[in-house]
Amino acid sequence: MLVYTTFIPGFNTVQQYAVNSIAPLAIYWLPLIPIVIFLISNNYCRHAEGRPKGCRKLGLSHNKTNLHDEYDAKYSQGIPEQQTDENGHPSCRIKALFAYPIKSCAGVELDVADVVSTGFAYDRQFCFAEYITPKAGGAGNEQSQQPHWIAKTLRDGDFCKMALIRPEVWVPDPTANDYSTELAEVKSQGVMVIHYPRVAGTGIHWYPIILGMKLGLVSKELSFRVPLSPPEDKESTYPSTPVKIWKDFPSAHDYGQHLPASLHRFLNPDGARGPLTLFRVNPTHHREIFRNAPRKEDLGFQPVTGFADAYPIHLVGIASVRDVASKCKIDIPQLSIRRFRANIIIQGPGAFQEDHWKRVRICSSETGTGGVEAYTVCRTIRCRLPNVDPDTGIRHPSEPDRTLKRYRRIDRGDLTNAALGMQVVPAVQEFRVRVGDSLAVLESGEHCYIKMLKPGEKVEGV
Repeated sequence: MLVYTTFIPGFNTVQQYAVNSIAPLAIYWLPLIPIVIFLISNNYCRHAEGRPKGCRKLGLSHNKTNLHDEYDAKYSQGIPEQQTDENGHPSCRIKALFAYPIKSCAGVELDVADVVSTGFAYDRQFCFAEYITPKAGGAGNEQSQQPHWIAKTLRDGDFCKMALIRPEVWVPDPTANDYSTELAEVKSQGVMVIHYPRVAGTGIHWYPIILGMKLGLVSKELSFRVPLSPPEDKESTYPSTPVKIWKDFPSAHDYGQHLPASLHRFLNPDGARGPLTLFRVNPTHHREIFRNAPRKEDLGFQPVTGFADAYPIHLVGIASVRDVASKCKIDIPQLSIRRFRANIIIQGPGAFQEDHWKRVRICSSETGTGGVEAYTVCRTIRCRLPNVDPDTGIRHPSEPDRTLKRYRRIDRGDLTNAALGMQVVPAVQEFRVRVGDSLAVLESGEHCYIKMLKPGEKVEGV
């Protein structure tokens, strides 16, 4: 850099030195001033909008987590169910709770979760879907052979970056100063704010934005809002459309009108995929669950789910994940339990003790009495989805899938794939669960995973 020396009459030595030091920096940065003005005038520097009116945000604050010590060696050792830990708490209890409002996107960590008929409130109530035209002569029923929307997950390598999409759930709060029943946010039963990484396009007009991101003048995240539920007076603007999830085609509300071009650019940067949209579960078209789930004659209702793969709630023990982590630590030094996307994470039992649970009771940590029964109906059969790092959206080529298949192909219903964690169906349709609630095993026994079955259909030998 050239050294510029300027003499200004009347300045002392210190003042003169300051001018001589600042002058070259000013000349260096001067060309950037128009760029900064451009960014500010076009609102590119604006970060996420303020909170939705009349609402409060669900979940823990961004700097708090109940998994802060998940890698502690103490979780590798179980505690007998009859004993308590060093603080006098029941040994088997809930350590963390998560809901995943958008299937395969980032989760929302909770201290308290309301359970509804489909599982945790707001869990897997939305999904991204791609419009595809099947090739002639392909497998599947007649509906599968027609052009249709299909739900996308982290299983699809092209959509691993969905892990970086971060939803926030805001629900109406009558105690808020600006609360009103006339607010659009209240009429829609709340708002979901969806954050995602900003991706610059090509062309010279993007240079100021790219430069602004590097300088920290432009937010690296963008966001938009969608109603948690279509307002009654606007349901017609959210057409109910079939979307394929596994073998089912439930009708769901198409929220495509809300997706900004920048989100399409993030999910489909080269335009190689088909059209994308966002679906919201239609509460009149829940998917009934059969398989290993208890039946209506036993519960008084048939279990249902939204966009979850198979059952309302997924549970996993932290000791089980620590055991898996110990066997693949060379490839993944810190294997987070968040990769397995469970709703309920438990501590206390030793590794894989939950494999044989059949029925449990969740007891309130507040009262210490009562409790809700739940059926642990089958093991969770694992695919390659946990290979995706939830913090980077990058898929590991083999782990932990390779390690799991090496020693966790234990379920006679599917000996091709590994099992980790349990699928849960509560015996009641509504209750509340909290971090710290104790969990007692009421019944143990054998399990056998069963693939998708129609009512009345049976698997030989099961």
